[in-house]
Amino acid sequence: PRSALEARLVSLWEQVLRRSPVGIHDNFFELGGHSLLATQLVSRVRSSLGVELPLRELFEAPTVAALAARIDSAARSQAPAILPVPRTEALPLSFAQQRLWFIDQLEPLSPAYNMPAFVRLQGPLDVNALQRALSELVRRHEALRTTFIQHEGQPLQRIAPEASLPLDTVDLGALLPTAAREALEQQLREESLKPFQLATGPLARAKLWKQGPNEHVLALTLHHIVSDGWSMGVLVREVAALYDAFSRGQPSPLPPLPLQYADYAVWQRQWLQG
Repeated sequence: PRSALEARLVSLWEQVLRRSPVGIHDNFFELGGHSLLATQLVSRVRSSLGVELPLRELFEAPTVAALAARIDSAARSQAPAILPVPRTEALPLSFAQQRLWFIDQLEPLSPAYNMPAFVRLQGPLDVNALQRALSELVRRHEALRTTFIQHEGQPLQRIAPEASLPLDTVDLGALLPTAAREALEQQLREESLKPFQLATGPLARAKLWKQGPNEHVLALTLHHIVSDGWSMGVLVREVAALYDAFSRGQPSPLPPLPLQYADYAVWQRQWLQG
């Protein structure tokens, strides 16, 4: 490598292709690269170098040396703004969602990509306000109303205009403390491992355990295809803000969302594929 950029690209190529060494004039596709690995490489370039690189660039410049020159040029360009898109038909998946969809086709009903969040609630609980908060969360976030279908061999995301997030409840109050704790731990494990069906949904679940008059545990479980670690934190904070408002008879304090994840997925496809 003749520069720090080329050295970093060589490292990324070796990680994605799982082979070493890689020369700066070696052709990515002649080394075993294909479209899915190309997508992975573009994603790693974006996260590692902070450069939005259209996928076509790799096909047009399939060597480290040529791609480094393209990246130098791309680093000086500006990505287009993300804009809302019509919801008149099913929409494409983001590259991350497509990867998870492919994995689900290979291993259907696997709980490997379940994302559970458990919250212990102390004090009096207004269950009706909590249910309203969950319903508003689903209305607010299209991803929680999304399922993933297949059309002519390609995955698409379908957003339902309405959906519910029922709050299943379990009362452990009649059990002795030790038995209640053991039952809770067992049922939390079962809840976190219960699989999702991407094509039919729902891809979000909520469940509440009552351990006493003023002690509850809330489980919010989503499939990774509609959430990640960062957004799970956002959702939990929004449920807390909505519950606080609804329990006091106030309207939602959260401003409308100008964009949804589907808008990002369309933008990513258009920008990175060119």
